[in-house]
Amino acid sequence: MKNILKSFVVISALSSLVVAPLIINAGQASAQPKRGTDANYVGAGITGGLTDGGDENNAANFGGNITGRVKVGNTPVSARGNVIWNNETTAIIPEVSFDVPIANGTNAFVTGGYSFIEKNGLPTPLGNKDSVVVGAGIESEVAKNFLVYTNAKVGIRAYENSGGSAVSVNGGVGYRF
Repeated sequence: MKNILKSFVVISALSSLVVAPLIINAGQASAQPKRGTDANYVGAGITGGLTDGGDENNAANFGGNITGRVKVGNTPVSARGNVIWNNETTAIIPEVSFDVPIANGTNAFVTGGYSFIEKNGLPTPLGNKDSVVVGAGIESEVAKNFLVYTNAKVGIRAYENSGGSAVSVNGGVGYRF
């Protein structure tokens, strides 16, 4: 019951992070093409692991994240970095993303990268071993120099002894630099 409640809280919080930018930007319609956001930022937030690798040491768990984005010139590509942690270990995830403007100040993005687990065998919200990671998310400017972000990541074959994939949902608030 405790894990169900924890999952419900994580999903509710992250759902609000996804919906808020869409509602805020709904009233900003114009004849101009959508610009998205070109913000370079660093942010912090929460992370929830949604999967269980099947072993005793692979339970879904809850933690935090630090996320950064640097836009690559005038291209729709960004370099991203994520650190996802819980009370046992950390996953460091460098990624490259393809960014698509969906509203003024708002991007949707898809990512690809690799997760390096600090202590293989210990669970993180994204599995318990190094793995290839793919993901998708949304980021939106909500105030001067501030934005919200949310994303889901899939660690492919991210569990030792099971070969299963791990899924995490992440969200937070970023500061533009």
